Amino acid sequence: MLLHWSPRSPFVRKVMIVAHETGLADRIDCRRTVVAATQPNAALMRENPLNKLPTLIRDDGTALYDSAVICEYLDGLHAGPRLIPAEREAYFTALRRAALGDGLLDLLILWRYERARTHPDPAHLAACAVKADACLAVLEDEAEALAATPFGIGHVALGCALSYVDFRFPELAWRTGRPRLAAWYAGFAQRPSARATELRDG
Repeated sequence: MLLHWSPRSPFVRKVMIVAHETGLADRIDCRRTVVAATQPNAALMRENPLNKLPTLIRDDGTALYDSAVICEYLDGLHAGPRLIPAEREAYFTALRRAALGDGLLDLLILWRYERARTHPDPAHLAACAVKADACLAVLEDEAEALAATPFGIGHVALGCALSYVDFRFPELAWRTGRPRLAAWYAGFAQRPSARATELRDG
């Protein structure tokens, strides 16, 4: 399988953490692919018209996107414990957590784009800050339940979101006043899959 990949994409990181957790990392050929909102990548768009990472090309040549779809596909290719649980309540808890992690990432990326504009909108910036703080407050409240749940797709998405805060928004100092969430994340960050996939520029 071929994965269109970037070392600074948190959504690519989600896929790679799942690949490591499921023992599939060695089956994936990571191809460094550059995308930009204002410069569509014509080669990538032949496989993913959205011009987004990650995009997975399966062995039969068909493409899968986005990260949630790719993660679910990979989770069906191994014989170990599933990252997406089958039991109904656990399934919806995992998907809700994954949605919160993905949503926080979407928010952070939009916030970063807004901050980079020549004349950023103060109201937009303020709204992003309020929403990010609300997400972190929910996660602090849920951290102990998160720690008590078997590692799964929700943990992957939330860990990637928090690592992106460290990567692009260190001034938020999100651990301050959130000891339970900080403790959970410290454990996440030490997993071999997380250490093998740390975000970096380049």
